[in-house]
Amino acid sequence: MSLLSRITAPTARHDAALLAAALLAHQGAPAAPRALRPPAGPTGLGTSAARVAPPRPAASSASGVPELYCPPALRDDPALGREVNNRLLAWAGETGIYAGRLDRVRAADFGRLMMLAHPDTDDADRLLAAGKCALAEWATDDYYCDDGAGPELLGSHLGPAYAAFDPAHLPARYAPAWEREMRADPVRVALRSGLEHLARYAEPSQLNRLRHEVAVLYVGYGQEGSWRSREYVPTVPEYLAHRQFNSFLPCIALADVVGGYTLPAGEYADPRVRRAVTMAATAATLVNDLYSMTKEHHATGVEFNLPTVIAEQERCSPREAIERSVEIHDELVRTYEAEAAALALTGSPQLRRFLAGVWAWLGGNRAWHSGSPRYNNA
Repeated sequence: MSLLSRITAPTARHDAALLAAALLAHQGAPAAPRALRPPAGPTGLGTSAARVAPPRPAASSASGVPELYCPPALRDDPALGREVNNRLLAWAGETGIYAGRLDRVRAADFGRLMMLAHPDTDDADRLLAAGKCALAEWATDDYYCDDGAGPELLGSHLGPAYAAFDPAHLPARYAPAWEREMRADPVRVALRSGLEHLARYAEPSQLNRLRHEVAVLYVGYGQEGSWRSREYVPTVPEYLAHRQFNSFLPCIALADVVGGYTLPAGEYADPRVRRAVTMAATAATLVNDLYSMTKEHHATGVEFNLPTVIAEQERCSPREAIERSVEIHDELVRTYEAEAAALALTGSPQLRRFLAGVWAWLGGNRAWHSGSPRYNNA
């Protein structure tokens, strides 16, 4: 049983205290009792290497990204990751996204991201459902925001894209024509297909949560599109606020769906929980900023990441901007640790498990970014 499973098992008498210890391990809190430590060797599907060290700063010398205050991935199961990735590639071929570019998608290894970020399940189909939604959201960004369609067309793309997640119910006379439009775009096909697969596992409240987070994400896409159209560089506070809703939150919000439980809607919407989880999502997205700098350096037009914004607005060197970005990331992660631990002491078992899942997502996300060719072979 993984550390995540042990500290979040609903029957565990002291799971709140154990979660607090896990979340606060960076800050020198006592470790979990020896009997509750995870196995040191392979477990799970294939040869899942659940070699879990205490949370520690993570570094990547190959990419030039400095050490980050971040937990390690809770497990590494290459066989499970390959299984999910192979299924994800087959599905992408069926939907038509990334036609002619599937070799690059395979190399990026989104199946590995799902395996690393959701260590509390070995169910490849659940991981695939989350992976479909994530890859469809990535495709929305790549096709509509990054591939040169032009910011003036962004809104006309995002409206129908959202309708793939939250269907538009038209009068009978116009419904067939609308359905043809929905099926004519591979991104819309992928978004709809991903949600349909997820619906096999998700409660209606969880699907509605995802729709909300995707709608917020699309607001972020629109904001970035307006910046690009004006070649406007936002202020640092403006950019950080933007990164809260143009973030990995739609992926992180699925932690309970993938894990096979349901976080009550009221707890997810609690302002204290919302604050902690959105700060974690921002931190995860700043990892993307740091690792994608080389990739975006070769792109055409205006590109945005936190180091670029800091260098421009605070008149510092690129290296200083990277270091300041890392400091911001680390502050967000430390804040999540402290606030999630406090919430775990009084929240429901589902909330404790969800908070631990977000923590695990941070570690898996960083581990994937540090190794994916999408960011390291640009």
